[in-house]
Amino acid sequence: MNAPLPERTVRDLTGLLAQAAHAMNTRLSLALAEIDSSPRKHCVLLHAMEAERTQSQLAAIAGLDKTTMVVTADELERDGLAERHPSATDRRVKVIRVTPAGEELVRRGEVIVDRVHGEALGELSAGERQVFVDALDRLQQAAEFPMVGEGGVVRRPRRSRQG
Repeated sequence: MNAPLPERTVRDLTGLLAQAAHAMNTRLSLALAEIDSSPRKHCVLLHAMEAERTQSQLAAIAGLDKTTMVVTADELERDGLAERHPSATDRRVKVIRVTPAGEELVRRGEVIVDRVHGEALGELSAGERQVFVDALDRLQQAAEFPMVGEGGVVRRPRRSRQG
């Protein structure tokens, strides 16, 4: 016999965010497939264009494990979208450099990403959109949220010893 569940006093934020993220990722995956890309490829290429970054740094930004990042970098190289090069600051480390073809794919992808995000936010009134995005941004940046450290280990952010 199942015991009754405790009464919920707060909405299941984790469930809501997970379901919303899954729905958005699905929509974005379908849309980026139009240009033979994916959210993962787009994210890695975009962040590799911003600065010289290693595979490990890009994996952390994109939320990818080491194996998935290697597979992604292999795919990007095979498709002529990126290349691995020795770092300018540490020759032992490889960085991902985006090729002109990769840059063009990112430009096309950004149009699609903006469209998909705009369509999703279109479900809300203009005032709700700003409040929603600002609230998500604050939640994402909140010091209370665990962060992923080296090796994918979840850790808590450092807190100041003051106060």
